[in-house]
Amino acid sequence: MELIVQKFGGTSVADAARVEHVAEIITGTYERGYNIVAVVSAQGKFTDVLVGKAAEINPHASKREMDMLLAAGEQISVALLAMAIEKRGYPVKSMLGWQAGFSTDANHTNARIRRIETERMENELGKRTILIVAGFQGVDRYEDITTLGRGGSDTSAVALAAALHAEKCQIYTDVDGIYTADPRIVEHPVKLSAISYDEMLELASLGANVMHNRSVEMGKRYRVEIEVLSSMEEKPGTIIKEEVDVEQMIIRGVAKDTEVARISIGEIKDTPGMAYRVFSLVAKAKINIDIILQSVGRGGTKDIAFIVSKENAEECMAVLNAHKKELGFKTLSCDTDIAKVSVVGAGLETHHGVAAKVFEALAKSDINIEMISTSEIKISVIVNIEEAQRAVRAIHRQFFDD
Repeated sequence: MELIVQKFGGTSVADAARVEHVAEIITGTYERGYNIVAVVSAQGKFTDVLVGKAAEINPHASKREMDMLLAAGEQISVALLAMAIEKRGYPVKSMLGWQAGFSTDANHTNARIRRIETERMENELGKRTILIVAGFQGVDRYEDITTLGRGGSDTSAVALAAALHAEKCQIYTDVDGIYTADPRIVEHPVKLSAISYDEMLELASLGANVMHNRSVEMGKRYRVEIEVLSSMEEKPGTIIKEEVDVEQMIIRGVAKDTEVARISIGEIKDTPGMAYRVFSLVAKAKINIDIILQSVGRGGTKDIAFIVSKENAEECMAVLNAHKKELGFKTLSCDTDIAKVSVVGAGLETHHGVAAKVFEALAKSDINIEMISTSEIKISVIVNIEEAQRAVRAIHRQFFDD
């Protein structure tokens, strides 16, 4: 019997009425003859509530204890949803991450899945039991609860689909698919019927909030077909898969990310290996680097600027300041009033002049570009954070309002 993994985000189970609606979706799919594993996030903004409670007690709580606290949100969701399905007369069991066999590393608050022991789930599915699994969490080798970080429930769902060889993984959310831009920013975005893993991976990593990049990476690695669709209304969504029929579309989307910061190192020695010394220190702190800009050396020194996530900016500054004498730089600064705006599409590598159109759109809107990064399927620019939404609109108009 075919299996479908369905994931429901926090807005989809935000209150009793929505929990009941999700129960209808799950049981409706079950009635069509499918086995179902549903992965559920914490209700609404409940995770934020828990973070607030932690801050009241200890603003510097350990990551281990934060995981213990945050995992409670999903436990509430899965139990309530199971109760709603149970009330309808269907066989159902809720499971926490460790009960569903999720084994992770010990990197608390941002753990990586090592393996999923599927024996218990397979036994239950063999009895035609609907399984409701807590997303976002697992357990490490010390039997401590861990959480998977931002987008963890998406990652849990795709990982389960891969481990259980599901027909597909459906990601139910508050939008009805993937659009060429955020409908809250752009007036007439185009809904995509399909998008490739690579394109979606770029959009996810560049600020599109529908899917998290780790879940898309996993989908690509294990060839899990992912469908993003609405939990609010019944209509076709967007399929994420390996190959997509070419449409008359140069780019697939425009995204912005305001959760970035620029670290600038001024007048560092212009000697071989200096960039390695800087970025190896950052790497040891497990901080990811994005765009890097290095000036032409002059007077025996050079400047280096790079982009990190805003949440890692303070730690990155601390690491570099701790090695100021060793590195020999004169100035170090952090700018959080920036945003990254990106265009993504496989068409970028086969169509000339795309970058020029992007820059033209920004110039017409009098938006200054501070940094630029390009690849085969993306162009990213750093702009002032106050200009980010205007930048998205300007670029989208340039490509889609013709």
